[in-house]
Amino acid sequence: MKLFQIAVRTVLFTALLTAAAAALGQTRPGDVTMDVPFAFHLAGQQFPAGHYIVRNEGDVCLRIFSAERRGLHVPTHQSLRTESDGSKLVFHRYGATYFLSQVWANGSTTGWVLSQSRAERELADRAEEMDLAVVRPQSPRLEAAGQEKLGVENLGPAK
Repeated sequence: MKLFQIAVRTVLFTALLTAAAAALGQTRPGDVTMDVPFAFHLAGQQFPAGHYIVRNEGDVCLRIFSAERRGLHVPTHQSLRTESDGSKLVFHRYGATYFLSQVWANGSTTGWVLSQSRAERELADRAEEMDLAVVRPQSPRLEAAGQEKLGVENLGPAK
């Protein structure tokens, strides 16, 4: 009898764990998934380096989350580009501090721009030089060119 109870508990725990992992790991069409190789700030919170999913939650809100983190809903406004050049996350970099600034999805000319946080505005007000860093899904083209294998493009100072 005791062995049966242990087996039932083990099966139930495994089923619950599998369901939770599937729910956290699900992506939908239009989601942007990316491995960010550095910690970054967003809406006053710091996110560690890791695998993130960015989901459009309406025309003016994005949800950014990972399997380890429930995530955050942030207000945005839309921006247009003339042609799609793939999925990418655009960060403003001040020294070693990164702030998520834009999200672009593959196949779309519409992206999302995030407002500057108070911390980013303070760095900008102190005349800290701001560079742009773009994170894309790992690209064989970047590996072949000998650039960072994580798909990070440092674009230099923003103009």
